[in-house]
Amino acid sequence: LREFFGQLSLLRGWLPPALQVLALLVAVAAVDWRRRGWRKRALPAALIAAGAVTGLSYWYIGSIGLAGDPAPVSLWLWIAMSGLTAAVLLLGWPGARWWRRGVAVLSVPLCVLCASVALNMWVGYFPTVLSAWNQLTSGPLPDQIDRLRVTAMQIEGTKPTKGVVVPVNIDADASHFSHRQELVYLPPAWFSSNPPPKLPTVMMISSAFNTPADWLRAGNAFDTIDDFAAHHHGFAPALVFVDPTGSFDNDTECVNGSRGNAADHLTKDVVPFMVSNFGVSADRTNWGIAGWSMGGTCAVTTTVMHPDMFSAFVDIAGDIRPNVGPTDQSIARLFGGNAAAWAEFDPSNVITRHGRYTGVSGWFDIPAPPGAHSMAQAANPALDNLSSANPEGQDAAANSLCAIAGANGIACAVVTQAGKHDWPFAAQAFTAALPWLAATLGTPDAEPVQLPQRSSGESH
Repeated sequence: LREFFGQLSLLRGWLPPALQVLALLVAVAAVDWRRRGWRKRALPAALIAAGAVTGLSYWYIGSIGLAGDPAPVSLWLWIAMSGLTAAVLLLGWPGARWWRRGVAVLSVPLCVLCASVALNMWVGYFPTVLSAWNQLTSGPLPDQIDRLRVTAMQIEGTKPTKGVVVPVNIDADASHFSHRQELVYLPPAWFSSNPPPKLPTVMMISSAFNTPADWLRAGNAFDTIDDFAAHHHGFAPALVFVDPTGSFDNDTECVNGSRGNAADHLTKDVVPFMVSNFGVSADRTNWGIAGWSMGGTCAVTTTVMHPDMFSAFVDIAGDIRPNVGPTDQSIARLFGGNAAAWAEFDPSNVITRHGRYTGVSGWFDIPAPPGAHSMAQAANPALDNLSSANPEGQDAAANSLCAIAGANGIACAVVTQAGKHDWPFAAQAFTAALPWLAATLGTPDAEPVQLPQRSSGESH
């Protein structure tokens, strides 16, 4: 029974509409329609409260840039219903019968739950009931073990049939960036010798609102990478799921600025930690970055700023530059108003200033409208038909950056997957890019995979 309910989808199927019907019936029952005076005075006040709650929510969600796509109408309707039922509860309490009070109390969390489900259907954060429960209760991740067990298995020569996920506490002595516990995926081949083989490593970066486990819970990264390892004699890149924000809603865009030295944490804390603690390769040709949304912006920016440390990136629906709103707001929020510091983290500026790169390549992935086929595009193609799936211009960003990158020696391709700006799309894009990324980073037993279509940059 637990498995049945745990696997129920929160993104499609019968559960979301069933919850909405239940909430609507309870909300209607909470109103005492027979009290004429209450209908004439309290109900209009409740409607005004619902409008106010919806307006404030609209302003707040817009100000933080929660998702790239416009919010669905259902989200605003259920936010309004949440405000309405809360007002009905407070205004209708005096004089109401005990059972109606109980119904009114029940209607509020039900409407809030429906608003949460509508929000989740927008961003795709929780695919199933079980994933939501595990995230909210900090449940264990797939095949999670601790560092002591990893060491014991290595000493014993125990090679697991599947990879493992290891929570790690990375010192921030170099960056002084306050961050949460991070995670490492080790493929089965890591346990094949002591010391372990010098595997390539991919830094995994989530969206602006995140936990380090999001790629594993919402992005299905464990199944994706473990399936790759299973088809390559246990070999796959090690993955490090980093925390570039320090908290769920601290959008740093992976820069050094007023919100912390996130960029330094990635390059000065994480990379040395992985090399010294897990024996991965320190060679730049064996290091890459994959990111989604904010993480996509981080992936391309960090790679072009540090070509001495990274050789490949996967930018999944990232922006053209670090972005937390309009340009003036981005400069103010990220850099305390320092426009020069902001320009230093603009990847277009970085690439142009650096000049020709050698041995760097990138995969840009952007959503396409439902029903579209996956396809590779040359740098800066005409993608007018993709604008509906990229309302914040991620298609234009990918093609602009790939054009600049290609002109400066970075081999790149712009690829589309049918979907929208949400976690299911990110998971699909990472699955598509992984064979190329793993091969490019020199994963043992990985057959060569070319970019779907190259720009004018060099291959490597």
